[in-house]
Amino acid sequence: MTTTDAVAFWDGVYAARPAADGPRPNARLTEIVTGLPPGDALDLGCGEGGDALWLAGQGWRVTAVDISAVAVERLAALARSHGLGDRVIAERHDVHASFPSGAFDMVCAHYLHTPFGLDRSNALRSAAHTLRPGGRLLVVDHGSTAPWSWNQDPGIRYPSPDEVAAGIGLDPRTWTVERADAPRRIATGPDGRTAEVIDHVLLIRRAV
Repeated sequence: MTTTDAVAFWDGVYAARPAADGPRPNARLTEIVTGLPPGDALDLGCGEGGDALWLAGQGWRVTAVDISAVAVERLAALARSHGLGDRVIAERHDVHASFPSGAFDMVCAHYLHTPFGLDRSNALRSAAHTLRPGGRLLVVDHGSTAPWSWNQDPGIRYPSPDEVAAGIGLDPRTWTVERADAPRRIATGPDGRTAEVIDHVLLIRRAV
């Protein structure tokens, strides 16, 4: 599968949905980031923009990226309509080929899964290296398959947070794993259905 295929797929996913007026932030983001001093954040795979808008509303300056131009354009328009256009920069990137520039205090990657080839470990390693000292990399992955997920493969295996950390391969003298667990919660899908899901949560802090 080519980058063109991936772009077409994700543009199609977002174009098939009505544009959200107030997309919700991910639960683990609000749980972990609330109380942290705002700074510069990078949102990898921003999707409809709930995380980016919430962070901006908390005082963060956010660079939000996605492979889908539809998602990026919608987020830019939403940020302006919410009076947050000066705090949200929305950019289209395929992290295989390009990566946003800058230094960040928080990098968030929520559910960065795709049916196309993606070297996630390399992308997350690159993201970690954009962190300033004291900055955090938050990776939240699926630990179970929700009824509304685009991937209903019964044989799918979700790597544990410890396995994800090992794959990124950061030097423990510089980066410390602050959290690696698999909490459960009740989630609501795009169609309003609810289900218990498992999140794989990995939080890594850069010391120096």
